[in-house]
Amino acid sequence: MASSPRSLWNGTIAVGLLTVPVKLHTATESKTVHFHEVHEKDGARVEHRRFCSKEGKEVDYGEVVKGYEISKGTYVVLDDDEVKAAAGDRTHVIEVEETVEAGAIDPVFYDQTYRLGAGEDGGPAYRVLHDALEQTGRVALGRFTFHDRERLAAIRAAEKGLLLLHTMRFADTLVPPSSIDVKPPSKKPTKREVEMARKLVETLHEPFDPRKYKDEYRAAVLKMIKAKAAGKEIKPPDTPEPEPSDDLMAALEASLNR
Repeated sequence: MASSPRSLWNGTIAVGLLTVPVKLHTATESKTVHFHEVHEKDGARVEHRRFCSKEGKEVDYGEVVKGYEISKGTYVVLDDDEVKAAAGDRTHVIEVEETVEAGAIDPVFYDQTYRLGAGEDGGPAYRVLHDALEQTGRVALGRFTFHDRERLAAIRAAEKGLLLLHTMRFADTLVPPSSIDVKPPSKKPTKREVEMARKLVETLHEPFDPRKYKDEYRAAVLKMIKAKAAGKEIKPPDTPEPEPSDDLMAALEASLNR
């Protein structure tokens, strides 16, 4: 029997005086095709070494510490225990500060998704929290320290009696729209154009099934790698650029008819 994956973080969710021991597990895995840096001349792997700019020599990993630059070339060095000390109690506790309607959170704030399992002897409290969040349609918000960073966390009820935790972006990390040179079109569409576009959107409506969507680009890259390894010549396909439509109504009507 295969062992379950090791938890990434063990701690407690505190909701008032209710404490819920939990274990954090990854809910996603990267499927990105990773490439290594290779010397073109002889095909050998290129290595990156730790090099001391002052002594002009390579240093061992054990001699490398974390330093924060406070002025040009001047660093404050912190060891792991000092970094952890800055986290305080949030190293092992997610204290729920408030609950909000699930639909009130703009998806732009969501970052990574994790699954929460019940910790030792935490089953009853875990299920109580799950059912309370599920029945109210709310998400619990709190903060904790994970991977040497404070994370804002959204905890919500998922299917089969499980809890999900989403790490979230803090508001000050989002680029404000005013700083981007993107402006809404000055010309408003006509009522007829909006009505046609609404019908087009409705004709495309389907129940959401994530299994329908596959990473076709990844599959194509792997296929290309296999072909090149077999000695085949690779030629990029000619991909025509879609032409913008000058007649918006004609484009909408043609889309609906199709």
